[in-house]
Amino acid sequence: MSTHPTELEMKSTPIIARDISWLSFNERVLQEANDSSVPLKERIKFLAIHSNNLEEFFRVRVAALKRMVELKDKIAKFHFEENPQAILDQIQTVVLRQQNEFARIWENIQKEMAKEKIFLKDVNQLTPTQKRFVHKYFDEEVSSNVIPLMVQDLPNLPYLRDKSLYLGVVMSRQKENSYEQKYALIEIPVHALGRFVLLPSKPNEHHIILMEDVIRYNLPVIFSYFGYDDFEAHIFNITKDAEFDIDNDISTTLVQKIEKGIKNRRKGKAVRFSYDKEMNAGMLEYLIQKLNLTQKDNIIPGGKIHNFRHFMDFPNVFSEKKTRNNQPFIHQDFANSLRVTDVVLSKDVLLSFPYHSFVSVIDLLREAAMDPEVQSIKITCYRLASNSKIINALINAVRNGKDVTVMMELRARFDEEANLMWKDRLEDEGVKVLVGIPDMKVHAKLCVIKKRIGKKHVEYGFIATGNLNEKTARIYADHMLMTSNKAVMADINRIFKFLTIAKADNMSDLRACKKLFVCPVNMRQHLITLIDHEIKEARGDRRSEMTIKLNSLSDEILIRKIYEAARAGVSINMVVRGIYCAYNENKKFKKNIHAISIVDEYLEHARVLIFHHSGKEKTYISSADWMVRNLDYRIEAAVEITNRHLKKELKNILNIQLSGNVKARILDNNLSNKYVSSEGKKKIRSQIEIFNYLKKSAQEASKNISHKSVENK
Repeated sequence: MSTHPTELEMKSTPIIARDISWLSFNERVLQEANDSSVPLKERIKFLAIHSNNLEEFFRVRVAALKRMVELKDKIAKFHFEENPQAILDQIQTVVLRQQNEFARIWENIQKEMAKEKIFLKDVNQLTPTQKRFVHKYFDEEVSSNVIPLMVQDLPNLPYLRDKSLYLGVVMSRQKENSYEQKYALIEIPVHALGRFVLLPSKPNEHHIILMEDVIRYNLPVIFSYFGYDDFEAHIFNITKDAEFDIDNDISTTLVQKIEKGIKNRRKGKAVRFSYDKEMNAGMLEYLIQKLNLTQKDNIIPGGKIHNFRHFMDFPNVFSEKKTRNNQPFIHQDFANSLRVTDVVLSKDVLLSFPYHSFVSVIDLLREAAMDPEVQSIKITCYRLASNSKIINALINAVRNGKDVTVMMELRARFDEEANLMWKDRLEDEGVKVLVGIPDMKVHAKLCVIKKRIGKKHVEYGFIATGNLNEKTARIYADHMLMTSNKAVMADINRIFKFLTIAKADNMSDLRACKKLFVCPVNMRQHLITLIDHEIKEARGDRRSEMTIKLNSLSDEILIRKIYEAARAGVSINMVVRGIYCAYNENKKFKKNIHAISIVDEYLEHARVLIFHHSGKEKTYISSADWMVRNLDYRIEAAVEITNRHLKKELKNILNIQLSGNVKARILDNNLSNKYVSSEGKKKIRSQIEIFNYLKKSAQEASKNISHKSVENK
């Protein structure tokens, strides 16, 4: 009798809906805002992150589900959503519950702020001095940025911008005892002036007013021409469908399609309407009607404050100034070397951000830009810093006569306009810019530098899990392998050859890769083969285990393969920050899956895979999450770490995370987000422990170098 599970048996273990799992992740962000051990400014920032995440979720995922409902065909199966309307209904329920929790947390934070004498004032709480200040500030700074829209008699609502914040103003004449009301809309000029204004206040106190309240206070001035004397004004914002289709018009370049798509995005259909629950009933009904919304749409009542994402920039008026001991430090292999290049040509180096400094990456490219023996640089770019030092180094390389090729992914969501700007600037400087192919994003993080040494050529560079962005490298936890391994460099060259030809129907160069796993051609199959090996070992009662770290797990094929491994008795440990669609416990599992999520100061962004592999451990870092979009519709790359010291370091980092009991949450069947218990145990906050571990390694390496220097003398 076969012990292998049938397809029907495998399908009997359910999979959590991707979008509901994502909302569970965003609830973990909300938990950080609720954590009293987190500094107040950081708690406010986590509220802002939660709000920003939710806005993007509605712009992309909810919008996609709504389109599925409208299509009313089985295209939904592509997204593994058999009943998109049921998912939308569940989203509405979860979002409203989280909204209530958000309001409760914000209320508690304001009480804590009051203890530090930090107050957010509204128009009814201003002192005479503050009233004079607000009036003068409006007159001198704000009034020229405010253009009221008188909408009452317009047949159609004027264009309202996505991501913008509006005041819905209801005006009447109280003196005439008239019931006539007029409506107006005012866009809050947050982009021009910011959201927060510091008010005159007593010594050791900080009073702050929101920009919308500055405008509220001055409504009689704004509308003085019309003779109204009674005003109601409540905040609202809309979230629009952010997706755009890349059409198949072969006469149009990809760049033109992206530019057209960005313009169309601004006209996207409203997918969420958030408003102050105290809003005038007539104004509310008017807006819902003009926006063509129905009760099935996401109409979210809330408090008087919306678009909390602006609270990322809340004034730093807190007494607890953040003093961090865990500043990024130069990797020990580079700390005592004049040139990063020389080290990379001699050995593999593993950088772990944000613990290790990103400066070494900039230095590698700067050295290449100035080195007369360097002939060419090829690199992929996805999301760049606004004042990118990466771009500056590449431009300097071109000016120094190097052949520079940049794969600039124009479809990095919400960074399209910035990447178009970078493309133009690079091309103006003489850089060869590749823009990829339709329907397939380039998400791999790759670089290969070609250098002539004497009569031979050598190549070196890196492969990474995260973006080449010096700003986010200070808050995103990622890994980068710097190497001169010939097989790795040969495969990176093969990927660039494919990108240069840019034909989706000719992937022979990708299939020719020998050292790297590459999406969409073979990564999924390689992963299945590795898991199958562990399953075979488990069925033979031999040691079998795998440790997987990802941002997201939603690919049904790989989830089913993980279920098969659990049924066979493979020991499975997972660290997944975001979407996690697997069930961890099932009566048919011989060993339940152990999975945690870590949400803390740094955003856990790395993908690391470790397989026991009959004692010959296989370790990989990858740019790809286990999602359909990554595995089947993107160019991604994973590389095996072969140096035993680097393998040990990665394994130790993952073991620290798996032992964490301060910021780790259990991922379970019920999406409960319970913290890993620290009762009776030493408290382990994994990000701090990883910093200490890597810092200690650096210090020990430095001591060894010092001892060797003394011995040589």
